Amino acid sequence: MRPPLALTALSLLALASGTLAAPAPASLTYGGPNLRALAADSYRLAGLSGSFETWLADAYSRAGVPLGKGGTSLTAALDARRAQLAAARGAERDRLARDTAAWAHRFIKKAVPKFSLERGFEFASLVKTGERQCLLQSTVIAGLLQRAGLNAGLVMVWKSQSGQESNLGHVTSVLRLPSGTGDIQVDASEPEPFARHQGVLAWADGGYRFLSPRFSGDVMTGYARADGKGSVGASALTFLDLSYLRSQFNYYRGERAPGGFLGTGTGKATPAGLKVSEAFLRTALRDNPNNALAAGVLGSVQRKLGDEDAARAQYLAAGRLYAGQGHLPASMAANLAWVKAGTTSLSGTSGVR
Repeated sequence: MRPPLALTALSLLALASGTLAAPAPASLTYGGPNLRALAADSYRLAGLSGSFETWLADAYSRAGVPLGKGGTSLTAALDARRAQLAAARGAERDRLARDTAAWAHRFIKKAVPKFSLERGFEFASLVKTGERQCLLQSTVIAGLLQRAGLNAGLVMVWKSQSGQESNLGHVTSVLRLPSGTGDIQVDASEPEPFARHQGVLAWADGGYRFLSPRFSGDVMTGYARADGKGSVGASALTFLDLSYLRSQFNYYRGERAPGGFLGTGTGKATPAGLKVSEAFLRTALRDNPNNALAAGVLGSVQRKLGDEDAARAQYLAAGRLYAGQGHLPASMAANLAWVKAGTTSLSGTSGVR
């Protein structure tokens, strides 16, 4: 049976699920099991042997971007900085934290100078092609900062520094200052270490939320909910959990599959490529069913495959996620308008992400 088509953004908001149990922010410590597992998944898919941890340590030796005077190895330098931070107090501790974040920004850009939307989300791409992308670079930066004893993690970005909105089109790492006075975006997609993106998505108030940061200089001191339902302090924001990050890696594998949703490598989508996209997007939603971006793009893949009943149902499910999280991107609103209209035509790709 075809799902009802008369749902609007407001009615979707009313149907959105209640709050969920708060997940732990992702532990991504360099040398820890989670970062190793994420890298191993990427290596396995690429048919690549070896250790990402060893590769990064070698890259540190080659890059010529030392972290203080903590020794020649990456592990020794990070552990020495951890000891420095533990001994520091007050403003000096915040200064050291900022210095460590700025170093991580310089290091990843020097070690992997090329940026690729098509391949750069894979750990294997660092090794095989020397390319990085926002999710991968932010994961590595957070892992380095965590090894140094700092509170760091990732958030999605839905509004850029210039105020341009996207459908969760970017990811950045974030450092929480040891003083607890706020958070700083550490974004290796930018020439300078500390960014000021105007819209982020993270966990707050019992769910994933679209938020608008309040800044004092480059420090996010609090966040207003995009749905207008109040605000939260900086310490009340929780960085994205491991299930969300796993989901996002698989999302990019689906989005960028050769001949898939974006026609990567072939210039156009093919049925075989779309099936690969569909499989990865389903995996992304098994990783985390609340990844609204993956839910919406799965609907668009089904639409491109000609399964319009499935696409309508999937768009409605994605719409409920976006509404519950507090914002409906323009492309998702266009998809829901297509559902409501009951049209059978596919008008371009601008509204189907």
